[in-house]
Amino acid sequence: MAEEQELLLLRQDERDRLKVLHEVKQGHLTQVAAAEQLGISERWVREMVRRVRKKGDRAVVHGLRGRPSKRRIERKVQERAVQLYRKEYGDFGPTLAAEYLAEKHKIVVSKETLRKWLMEAGVWEAKPRRVKAVHIWRPRRSCRGELVQWDTSIHDWLEGRGREPIKLIAMIDDASSELFARFVAEDTTVEHMQVLRSYLERNGRPQAFYTDKATLFLVNARRIGYGEEITQEGESQIGRALRELGIELIHAHSPQAKGRVERCFGTLQDRLIKGLRKAGATTRAEANQYLEQVFVGQWKKRFSRLPANPVDAHRPLGAGQDLNSILSHVENRRVANDYTVSWDGKLYQISREAVRAGIRGSFLRVEGRLDGTVWVRVGDTAVEVKRCERQLPEVARKTAPEPRKDHNRGGRSQWMSEFELKKAMPGWKAQRIADLAG
Repeated sequence: MAEEQELLLLRQDERDRLKVLHEVKQGHLTQVAAAEQLGISERWVREMVRRVRKKGDRAVVHGLRGRPSKRRIERKVQERAVQLYRKEYGDFGPTLAAEYLAEKHKIVVSKETLRKWLMEAGVWEAKPRRVKAVHIWRPRRSCRGELVQWDTSIHDWLEGRGREPIKLIAMIDDASSELFARFVAEDTTVEHMQVLRSYLERNGRPQAFYTDKATLFLVNARRIGYGEEITQEGESQIGRALRELGIELIHAHSPQAKGRVERCFGTLQDRLIKGLRKAGATTRAEANQYLEQVFVGQWKKRFSRLPANPVDAHRPLGAGQDLNSILSHVENRRVANDYTVSWDGKLYQISREAVRAGIRGSFLRVEGRLDGTVWVRVGDTAVEVKRCERQLPEVARKTAPEPRKDHNRGGRSQWMSEFELKKAMPGWKAQRIADLAG
């Protein structure tokens, strides 16, 4: 009876090792030279040669190949994880699903193991990697607070559960990837100033903010003179506030330039949306509560990093930097003869105690503050002004004058009526000539 032959599958490194061991076995290569080629000791070469003589070519194959690992996760755990994924985390990626399984269900499994399970179950398909456009890499700033990227994301954060849409304003530190974010009702200057105030009160003044060229941060360019090609960019209310706070405002020329906050929004639109869904948030208040109390801590643990330099570049607010005054809508208005100023179509009276010589007819700084009050800066003193009962006169509309009653409209005078009557009579022209001749 012919001896059965075994089909043996070897890796390339195992075939290379087997060739060297056969050379030693046949006496074509010394054990010292074989040890140098294989990168092992001479003692281990002798042991491998002994195994080849005893077991044949199978000696180079690890003895545990093909056997189930003793550290393998039990089958019932795998089935439980796939069942939970199908039931509760159907649109989650393997990475985020693995974190939720560990936190909520105590199933600790790596993301790659979970990915393999989901692919075997047919609920996850491997996605081909897309080659992205190459951009010049910019190194991180070294200190926390040296540069903070600032932007807004307009997205369906509540997935239709809320009555009104909400927007997310996010600030991310360039050195540490530390996140500061708030949900707001509208993407307006007032909302941005309120978020900025919260950031300054918690962290202090950073060295610079990095934003896009939205009109919230940069007023459109205008021509300096008639027929001139040179233009200059105006200053927005946020730009003015940052200048008074001593914070540099840098404008990005492309979305790729502020890639850190753009990638941050990509992560938030995946993880934060799913977290809000699991928390059952339906209002802006509930969304902010989950964001501040739960998600920011998860972000810090998962994505934040230690800056290269432990020095904090944030600066405290100065004694003369009043956030109530700086974070407001500021314009210069002329003081009328009765010591009133106009603001938002209304008149406001400067109190008698605040009146100073020479302010009548001059321009003063008027501040429409975030709390709805209006203040006027007289010299170095800010004074709150009250709304007057007397309002600004309304501009009368220009209307066309009524036509005169004797106005000849449409050619319908008495003479024309008689002419048309005669014109309708037969032979009127001959009669007219006869009348003129007689």
